[in-house]
Amino acid sequence: MTKKFAFLVGGTHSGCGKTTIALALMAVFKARGLRVQPFKVGPDFIDPGFHTQITGMESRNLDGWMLSRDYNRALFGRLLEHADMAIVEGVMGLFDGYDGITESGSSAEMAKWLRLPVVLVVDARSMARSAAALVYGFRHFDPGLRFAGVIFNQIGGEGHLSYLKEAMSVRVPEIPVLGGIPREDPIRIPERHLGLVTADEITLGLEWKKNLAGLVERYVDLDMIQQRVDRQEDCEKERARGNRLPPLRTKESGISPLRRKGKGVPIAVARDAAFCFYYSDNFELLRKAGADIHFFSPVAGESFPVDAAGLYLGGVYPELYAAKLFSQEGFLAAIQGAVFRGMPVYAECGGLMVLSRFIDTLDGNRYPMAGILPFGTRMLQRRKALGYTEVVLQAGCLLGKNGLVMRGHEFHYSELVEEETNPALTFSYRIHGRKFANDRPEGYTVGSALASYVHLHWGSAPEAAANLVTRCREYRARVK
Repeated sequence: MTKKFAFLVGGTHSGCGKTTIALALMAVFKARGLRVQPFKVGPDFIDPGFHTQITGMESRNLDGWMLSRDYNRALFGRLLEHADMAIVEGVMGLFDGYDGITESGSSAEMAKWLRLPVVLVVDARSMARSAAALVYGFRHFDPGLRFAGVIFNQIGGEGHLSYLKEAMSVRVPEIPVLGGIPREDPIRIPERHLGLVTADEITLGLEWKKNLAGLVERYVDLDMIQQRVDRQEDCEKERARGNRLPPLRTKESGISPLRRKGKGVPIAVARDAAFCFYYSDNFELLRKAGADIHFFSPVAGESFPVDAAGLYLGGVYPELYAAKLFSQEGFLAAIQGAVFRGMPVYAECGGLMVLSRFIDTLDGNRYPMAGILPFGTRMLQRRKALGYTEVVLQAGCLLGKNGLVMRGHEFHYSELVEEETNPALTFSYRIHGRKFANDRPEGYTVGSALASYVHLHWGSAPEAAANLVTRCREYRARVK
């Protein structure tokens, strides 16, 4: 069996350069001819898109709060079978997760679940010996974690790096310094009020990727990374059998790669710069349940196929394309007609905004939308919601019966406004938020449409995808 190696890129905190260095490591190993399977810890949609552009292999989310240990391990092992190595980008700081008590949802938890060594990224600006104290704390905070080494970011030059290496050799000699990245940033990805620009909006050119790979080629000891990963004691038995990974079970994951044979139920998915926040696992689960997925671009003037038996509207930034979507009368009219006919329509976040009466943008304009939901949405300067969310179905809906529990997250800068009375509107969800947040109703159902601000990961409850496909199949049978 071909040897494989994998590691997790973790950071001391958000903004330390973890994403840039993870992308650079993916780029340089890809340039060396390796098939690099990327992963992202946490619910983020943006970073995986850039992982995919860099490596040419679809990045997938791993999450210790939304998804079970077995699900994460099975997904990781199955995808690594088709690669030479895996690089997992962590989330926030290494130990940050769902709360301040447990390791749930953290990068450290995932590193231990997958038995991965950690390459720790430290922003060393304005630090010398103190950086070693920081690494010492991370090293001893959780004895169950293994470190391949540390990469110092934003260093002031070779003299600064020498100070850092001296401090590390005395206080944390067991963790080698893998390199230091100078304070130069020629490869920054553009940002906006909601975070990074998405990979669906820009293409990383060949020169950009070369510069990215060159960054770590010059300043990081790549051979030492591979040697340190290979030397992990936790993998000795697996290595003796020619396998870098612990045994992985796939039957419990709910994400079998096998697809049903024959013609499936056609489900249309809006996918372009206005609709690109989707978990690939959700598509995989839909296909496993018997769906044939058809992507289309509303921004490009496309509407969904006339033979579609269901519609899935994901999220991202519809407010940036509100004028374009408003001008696509055929798309909005098609949504109205679909709901009138009883076709299942499932929408998340940005999709909810499109199903609403209108979108009020930050520049003061109002753009009418599909008008299925009895309220409009308004963009805000400040974030309205962010965090993990547990959903309990309190009424039968497109995704299942009363009592089904699913997990996901919220991230939006808009709010509901000018709500109208509509006796047909029901709340299908009971939302359990973070600590100190009261439960609340959500999951807006009108006719055959279900909309919510929550981005659900159906890997937390695979039957949700199967239930949606069943509803679409029933609709198709009625209208034939």
